[in-house]
Amino acid sequence: MDEVLEILESLNLDADVNTCEELVDGGVLGSLDIVTIIAELSDAFDITIPAREIVPANFNSARAMWDMVQRLQDD
Repeated sequence: MDEVLEILESLNLDADVNTCEELVDGGVLGSLDIVTIIAELSDAFDITIPAREIVPANFNSARAMWDMVQRLQDD
């Protein structure tokens, strides 16, 4: 999960990425941020994030992103 936090921290967001659970719903992440996160997660974890996974629930928090990464690594 540390890698996910590092990716989020590199975006210099106006939120505490450790605790925020509304990164998308609260408007902290924009579409370009999400594209960047998808690319970074794909590279860092050697995964492909399919379109069906690109939903707010998977990007609202660092924990949600980590859970998605783990699911995709298991596939």
